[in-house]
Amino acid sequence: MTSMNKVFANLPVTVFEAMSQAARDNNAINLGQGFPDHPGPEDLRRAAADAVMNGYNQYPSMMGLPELRQAIAAHYGRWHGLELDPMTEVMVTSGGTEALTASILAVVEPGDEVVCFQPVYDSYLPIIRQAGGIPRLVRLEPPHWRLTEEALQGVFNHKTKAVLFNNPLNPAAVVYPREDLELLARYCQEFDTVAICDEVWEHVIFDGREHIPLITIPGMRERTVKVGSAGKIFSLTGWKIGFVCAAPPLLRVAAKVHQFLTFTTAPNLQVAVAYGLGKPADYFLDMRKELARSRDRLTKGLERIGFPVLKSQGTYFLTVDLSPLGLNETDEAFCKRIVTDYKVAAIPVSAFYEENPVTSVVRFCFSKNDATLDTALERLSDAVHRR
Repeated sequence: MTSMNKVFANLPVTVFEAMSQAARDNNAINLGQGFPDHPGPEDLRRAAADAVMNGYNQYPSMMGLPELRQAIAAHYGRWHGLELDPMTEVMVTSGGTEALTASILAVVEPGDEVVCFQPVYDSYLPIIRQAGGIPRLVRLEPPHWRLTEEALQGVFNHKTKAVLFNNPLNPAAVVYPREDLELLARYCQEFDTVAICDEVWEHVIFDGREHIPLITIPGMRERTVKVGSAGKIFSLTGWKIGFVCAAPPLLRVAAKVHQFLTFTTAPNLQVAVAYGLGKPADYFLDMRKELARSRDRLTKGLERIGFPVLKSQGTYFLTVDLSPLGLNETDEAFCKRIVTDYKVAAIPVSAFYEENPVTSVVRFCFSKNDATLDTALERLSDAVHRR
């Protein structure tokens, strides 16, 4: 048989699917994959249903419905003071992963180097390599997962075409402060590098923290691609509505990639998301409070049974560093043990590293109802002690 594309042929099944399958096989509670166990906001679902029955159901504009592009621009104007032209600087995609793929393929050419930070979302590296790019990996470490001058000095050079930056960071649940963003911006400007910013968790932040888009840092407006996701903003992960925001020269090329990936996105979902983005600030702040309450419930429960929890600043996740427990097993072995023996699925953070992994940190998803979290905690009550 003719050999297949080497970039993809030898890739393993993603850790998210593998652990979700293990959860199904073991009839386990799935605190691995990041999705809520509620159906999502009823008013948005009704808006989508109404748009199916009474609206337009043929191909919408490749760039996205004008009303959604206008809503995206207005939303970011209100929340971040970011002025965007909805017709030349905003595009709608079929999810955040497609937005990232279109952005990477628009920027990266064979031989270009691309800086990525480990732990790294699993779609980045295959797409960079498919474009002919060369990933340059920066190892971030617990408990703070911060950027450093030394780390950036080690990877940026005259071949650095792009940097992929995830903020808030999945799986480490860090919301990066302005000083880290300014440090990264300085290197992008010094080496004429485009920043592709995965900011899908921008609204899922806690304890009064502020999400600062890199595109708003001085000097970054013309060299940043900002990616967002309605699925994360509204806890509707199956809707797959992504946003790409960038200066016209960047967006034009990303749009040419998008037209050959998915071309367009379901119009009824776009109508509903446009409605949702116009909600008052209290809606988004209340969403954060409710998720923070779930975070605190799982955090306190895990700490009570002996897990060393690292504070979650954002996303649907919190992490546990197993190293103080002396379990003499890796994060992957621990996750396999608890899904089999305790019927709870989690994700080993080492799966987000391609080289030199951190092997002691496990990720749990807390965007679940109280009964699910409490049952998981009950099952895990003696998991920190080896049999």
